[in-house]
Amino acid sequence: MSRALTVILITLLLDAVGMSLVFPILPGLLRELAGAEVTSHHYGALLAVYAGMQFLFSPVLGALSDRFGRRPVLLASLAGAAADYVLMAMAPSLAWLYVGRVLSGITGASMAVGTAYITDVTPEADRARRYGQMGAAMGLGFVVGPLLGGALGEWSLRAPFVAAAVMNALNLGVAWRSLPESNQNRTAQLDAGKLNAFASLHRLQGKPPLLPLVGVFAVIALASQVPGSLWILYGQDRYGWSAWVAGLSLACYGALHAISQAFVTGPMVARLGEKRALLAGMAADGLGFVLIGVATAGWMPFALLPLFAAGGLALPALQAVLARQVDEQRQGELQGTLASIASLIGVGGPLVVTAAFAETRPHWPGSVWIAAAALYLLALPLLFSRRARGA
Repeated sequence: MSRALTVILITLLLDAVGMSLVFPILPGLLRELAGAEVTSHHYGALLAVYAGMQFLFSPVLGALSDRFGRRPVLLASLAGAAADYVLMAMAPSLAWLYVGRVLSGITGASMAVGTAYITDVTPEADRARRYGQMGAAMGLGFVVGPLLGGALGEWSLRAPFVAAAVMNALNLGVAWRSLPESNQNRTAQLDAGKLNAFASLHRLQGKPPLLPLVGVFAVIALASQVPGSLWILYGQDRYGWSAWVAGLSLACYGALHAISQAFVTGPMVARLGEKRALLAGMAADGLGFVLIGVATAGWMPFALLPLFAAGGLALPALQAVLARQVDEQRQGELQGTLASIASLIGVGGPLVVTAAFAETRPHWPGSVWIAAAALYLLALPLLFSRRARGA
């Protein structure tokens, strides 16, 4: 693997670390800044603010990288992230913490630019494998982030932010020295319309299969909100998991996902082809959702983790298919739009999932998982539509 690809994967890993290290320390920090009576309200609001900024700014950074190049946008994002974590480490009030999460969401939107960089430097036949490695880096970040945040948070609630600032500053130095420009076909001018996240679907132009495939992407992103929002809450409520067991399960989930993305996705896509790998991933994920919905013992979700890891096949395979539907000059715009869709779903998804769980918990707590499995059925008509058959 080239040094440039290594730098990009480290950047994506740090994005995931920065996004997730706040989870174990945020309640305590909110109690310190705002008092215990409003902690839960602000906890959800801060998560929504982060996802909302990613929604708004992913297409902005993607379009800027199409016009000015990937390298300057990534360097600016790393510098902004380092400064932002310093700000949050020193935040004297709740308002400053909100400002910090706004800036974190903006700089974290560089994930789209990193994906476009990988697309630029990877031959078409190898893109699914590279996207899998990207998913592995992010999966590892979601293992390291909560562990780092929890461990350093025992010493100081501000220490995890300092650690994130140092890591981003070091990565900025490495990227400055080692990251060449990948976009050799930059657009001649910047269309202001491309900066509007809400108009992203109207901007998407490519081969006929593009829009149905974007619909499949949205279905996968929506289904992923269930484990993302409910895993620990469901485990503690349904199986009586302690905080340690819940944290261990989340770390195992992330670790298996990272291993699958790094070592299984590429060979499986090469063996099955992109569409069959996409279907296999959705089938594995859907089966896992159904089984956890009827599982009655606390060890059973651990046994189902390999199924969820296999479900990680779907997204890299789909991204490889999507990347072939637009020309090389518009990869940043495409990836920015996809990141915006995922972020927009990430704003409302947790609210809907937790509300649905609260409503169904007295009667059938596993029904939310069954509903998530049923969501994948919505992707099939899109995937096999007349427009998508040529993908």
